[in-house]
Amino acid sequence: MNISPPYLLFIGDATDPLSIKMARSAADWCPDQCVGEFALPGCTVTTGLSKMGIQEGANAGAKSFVLGFANSGGTLDPAWIPAILEAMDVGLDIISGLHEKLTNFDPIVNKANSLNRKLTDIRHPSDKFKTGTGRKRSGKRVLTVGTDCSVGKMYTSLSLQRAMEKRQQTCTFRATGQCGILISGAGVAIDCVVSDFISGAVEALSPDNNDNHWDIIEGQGSLSHPAFAGVSLGLLHGAQPDAIVVCHAFGRQHMRGLKEYELPTLEQTISLNEAAAKLTNPNAEVVGISINTSALPEDQAQEQCDAISKQLGLPVADPFRHKLDGILDNFL
Repeated sequence: MNISPPYLLFIGDATDPLSIKMARSAADWCPDQCVGEFALPGCTVTTGLSKMGIQEGANAGAKSFVLGFANSGGTLDPAWIPAILEAMDVGLDIISGLHEKLTNFDPIVNKANSLNRKLTDIRHPSDKFKTGTGRKRSGKRVLTVGTDCSVGKMYTSLSLQRAMEKRQQTCTFRATGQCGILISGAGVAIDCVVSDFISGAVEALSPDNNDNHWDIIEGQGSLSHPAFAGVSLGLLHGAQPDAIVVCHAFGRQHMRGLKEYELPTLEQTISLNEAAAKLTNPNAEVVGISINTSALPEDQAQEQCDAISKQLGLPVADPFRHKLDGILDNFL
């Protein structure tokens, strides 16, 4: 995808840390490509990068102004438009990962045309996909799935890539969401693919490869989330995973955004995902559990991982706190 770092990350007036997931992801995984963050009055969260104005960001070398949001529905708040226009005035291109396109807003389009600035809606694929075939492909694939949305599927996928590369294992991270695309520069935002073509898009994203090559396919949503289970199912069928890593956020009480829906158990999640995956790969199996233990101190985090591992008979780790050797040993 033709996007131009370095980035100035725009986090608006956000108050929910999860709502700036795109900005946080870039700051965590490609900090060398980010010059800082720009926030509006009332913002109470941060990526941890230097705070700076828009002109200051341009002076620091930024080439693109990234709308770092992952809000519910992926909408563009009209209150952000003045900042977007200012960013173009000082020479920056605009990158958005929202569902609502930059090109839907006349002031943004008019400014971009007058200044020859590039507008990139990375969530909206330009490729045309075929329906899935279920044909067995060469190479190996590991897919991350979740008990819920926003539980660390992308972070786990990128951590698996780093750990596998340290073992000299040939592998490729395959981004399926806007955050992963911004980090890797390539991928398909699966949640914007027409439903009939989701599995086919994943087949195209992860084509035939060498027998010893692993594609690490970033998961989306959850089979247990009423809003996003369809995307998760299409990903499972198209990925044809040989190995599945279940991701979970410790301490979460209900499905994100749906207080009346309790989280499934890890046992339920394993059963659901293995059953669905076996349609296109009868040998698919869960090989490990990735737990976001950020709500716990270090010693309790390890205790929880050990307890869950004993309960399920699977390796368990927090990819930010622990090594992933146990999970890798279970499928490499």
